[in-house]
Amino acid sequence: MNTEKSSNPIVFNGKQIRKTMHEGEWWFSIIDVVEVLVGGERPRKYWNDLKNKLHQEGYDQLSEKIGQLKLESADGKYYATDCANTETMFRIIQSIPSPKVEPLKRWLARVGKERIDEIENPELAMARMQELYEKKGYPKEWIDKRLRGIAVRQDLTDEWKDRGARDSLEFAILTNEIMNGAFDLKVEEYKQVKGLERENLRDHMTDIELILTMLGEATTTKLHRDRDSQGFDPLKKDAQDGGAVAGRTRKDIETQTCKPVISGDNFKQLDVRRQKKLEDGEE
Repeated sequence: MNTEKSSNPIVFNGKQIRKTMHEGEWWFSIIDVVEVLVGGERPRKYWNDLKNKLHQEGYDQLSEKIGQLKLESADGKYYATDCANTETMFRIIQSIPSPKVEPLKRWLARVGKERIDEIENPELAMARMQELYEKKGYPKEWIDKRLRGIAVRQDLTDEWKDRGARDSLEFAILTNEIMNGAFDLKVEEYKQVKGLERENLRDHMTDIELILTMLGEATTTKLHRDRDSQGFDPLKKDAQDGGAVAGRTRKDIETQTCKPVISGDNFKQLDVRRQKKLEDGEE
């Protein structure tokens, strides 16, 4: 099975549960769910023993509904991991004696329903995302740009899927072409400039960095459509050209302001400075 869209882990009772979007619904890491329910240091062994037990009891159909999807591990790399959708996960956790089963079932049902609601009404997803950024302390003006950037990015990745980009690796290569054209930095190099490790780069960009990223991606989308590009190599050429448009704009801004656009500032640092200004009565 191929994963469609990875997501940041979610938290239940202080424990992280990894999830990924596959075939239009959330699939959850079975190991993570088992760890939440039974604790201990060997959730993988517990799950292997449980799989064997279920198989011996005749639950063959359950095994067929478990998928191997790639999820990010603690070392930052992606590994194939046993995953299940909400319905299958219910059947698994029902076999685990734990007082946390019923609260977890309700929680999983809510998370799964939120995704269904968001598919039917995408504005709900944007509203939830805005609320999340507000809770983290981001200013409204930044949130507006970030949400717009997410919409632009989604439009671009939809084009990539429709035009022959095959997997997450090719998506990453195309993204790097845009970023390199816009900022003369690949994503991982940019994260190093900002002192980031596993954090999302765009969540730590300044306003102007976000705007230039949007410009590069929106231009690339337009080039795909205008040129009717099909296949990885033409898409890569469009990404290079789209990134170059943003790069020329960046250089023009730097010439006019006599300051570099690329900043080592990230949200954590900016938030500390904002709090200091508030304390000093400057805002």
